[in-house]
Amino acid sequence: MASEIVQIGLIVAALGLSILTVEFRNLLYASLCFGGMCICLGGLYWTLSAPYAALFQMLIYGGAVIVIFISVIMLTRGVENE
Repeated sequence: MASEIVQIGLIVAALGLSILTVEFRNLLYASLCFGGMCICLGGLYWTLSAPYAALFQMLIYGGAVIVIFISVIMLTRGVENE
């Protein structure tokens, strides 16, 4: 019962963060929401007894890809269109 509540919470959090990723106009906030969504998906994999998939999801997508996104955003910051 408790694991089902955790799974539902992780699904709702991942859905909310994925919607925020698409809706934010600021790329930094969008990439941070994408990282949070990847961490939630990794937690969901963990609750589904797939620890290797969970660790790869959290380390590669939640860590390395988000660091690359944020560094590219910071290094190529130009004039924003209004």
